[in-house]
Amino acid sequence: MVQIFSTFEHSTNLELAITVLEKNGINKENIFAVPLTNRKTERRLFDSIHNADGISLVSTGSALGTAFAVIGASVGFKLAWGPIYCGLIGTSAGFILGVCIDLFYYKVIKKQRRLLRGKNSEVILLIECEEEQADTVEDILWHHYAFGTARVV
Repeated sequence: MVQIFSTFEHSTNLELAITVLEKNGINKENIFAVPLTNRKTERRLFDSIHNADGISLVSTGSALGTAFAVIGASVGFKLAWGPIYCGLIGTSAGFILGVCIDLFYYKVIKKQRRLLRGKNSEVILLIECEEEQADTVEDILWHHYAFGTARVV
């Protein structure tokens, strides 16, 4: 006996694949589908020491802080507070503005894109069959748009 694992998007292609497998001699008892559940909680934006997701809220703030510091220091030569204080104020204002821009982008814009795309959960399909049927089963799965397959002998 061979076990074939495959992943599908939860769609009609999965149902069609199961129907075609049954028509090709695979018993219902040898087909097992496991739906995966979607994430219930929102992703955390602030990383911890043990968990990082590659999203940086500091990079835009650093860039804008540097730019505003240069502008503030340049303008500060003409103002009463001087270039150092004006540069520090520019740095703070640029950094805060950059962090706010990133927070808005990841909390509002990225969330709307994710909702519009409609992320569906996947289904893991496990099929037990004879070794002679394994190639046919894999061809059927690929024909019905499986994300991936694996064969365990």
